[in-house]
Amino acid sequence: MSLAVSPPPASARITAVDVLDVRFPTSEQLDGSDAMNPEPDYSAAYVILRTDAGDGLEGHALAFTTGRGNDVQAAAIAALAPHVVGLSVEEVCSDLGAFSRRLVHDPQLRWLGPEKGAIHMATGAVVNAAWDLAAKRAGQPVWRFLGEMSPEELVAQVDFRWLSDALTQREALEILRRAEPGRRERTDRLLEHGYPAYTTTPGWLGYSDEKLARLAREAVADGFTHIKLKVGACLEDDVRRMRTAREAVGDSIRIAVDANQRWDITPAIDWMRALAPYHPYWIEEPTSPDDILGHAAIREALRPIKVATGEHIANRVVFKQLLQAGAVDIVQIDSARVGGVNENLAILLLAAKFDVPVCPHAGGVGLCEMVQHLSMFDYVAVSGTLKDRVIEYVDHLHEHFVDPVRIAGGHYLAPRLPGVGAQMRPESLKEYSYPDGPVWSARV
Repeated sequence: MSLAVSPPPASARITAVDVLDVRFPTSEQLDGSDAMNPEPDYSAAYVILRTDAGDGLEGHALAFTTGRGNDVQAAAIAALAPHVVGLSVEEVCSDLGAFSRRLVHDPQLRWLGPEKGAIHMATGAVVNAAWDLAAKRAGQPVWRFLGEMSPEELVAQVDFRWLSDALTQREALEILRRAEPGRRERTDRLLEHGYPAYTTTPGWLGYSDEKLARLAREAVADGFTHIKLKVGACLEDDVRRMRTAREAVGDSIRIAVDANQRWDITPAIDWMRALAPYHPYWIEEPTSPDDILGHAAIREALRPIKVATGEHIANRVVFKQLLQAGAVDIVQIDSARVGGVNENLAILLLAAKFDVPVCPHAGGVGLCEMVQHLSMFDYVAVSGTLKDRVIEYVDHLHEHFVDPVRIAGGHYLAPRLPGVGAQMRPESLKEYSYPDGPVWSARV
């Protein structure tokens, strides 16, 4: 899909919004399998902001799905094209806060949300593509592009509507100004050592116990001190798998578990009590992402096991309420779920205000590549700490990206190429395009 204008104005403009339906047949090996997604095909509704800048300047980003419905997500992105095509590149890149609000506040598109569902994820994809465009124009990776903005510039990116009872602009400025003195040292540390990671690679629900144990041992040998297992399909199996993992890695390695929203409140508590002898570090998405009071009840019942959630939370308001209710121990942002970099900045500031660690959701297609920038920025310019902070890592599909994540010693190495990291290789876009790309047409 493409919407273009011609001829372009004298100044550089966004001339087209291209949208591609890209899918990977990960269900064949059960990569990514969990209690709610037993056979996912990791997919990307992929967006390219084309310009007439004359130097090949483009913005790339995506919304992540698990197969069926990726066409719906792509159509939602395409619906935003009339709001973007024809805009001045300078206008967009110099005020990304205004660009974000231009999309989020459209009165007719808001009726499809507001600020939730496919249309909001589409907004996030387009907004992230604009950040990719701006960072490439500036010649910086997004984490540094953000990390060199002044506190005032950063606050201008945030939509504080519906947040002011928990976080005011003044409080956000104070958080950012407190972190400002150590920015250079933290940037240097990231460049030298990277950012701590944890891995879900051993823990997919469809893997055998033997594969789980082997991959868990390999993860520890590779420097990871934290792994994660999927749970929620069968309690007997989960107890056995947790025992297998604990025996494989020993007592010093953190093992988190992830139910992917499978349970109601009482089953979540009962299930986790059965796993408690194996010392799970956190339970992720134990119930509906919208159930704030349910998360609070689970957290109260399961202490000291931590409660983590966020990858399916639709917007900053639900994050705000989870924090206000004391319902989470770990905030899990996702680079492609909410309204892009701007809304994730609001969530990072909320987490800093409530002193709750942020450990992002990643994996998927391109999520590792994108979300690392947000965590690294958070360390440099918002929270200023790595204590109890890790970014999820999954060893799938990175080869399809122009700037794939680099992992060493259980750490994400800081990206150095300009942009947000979402740009895929042209040959991958062609081969995995659905349904006509060679990979899919061969399966008909």
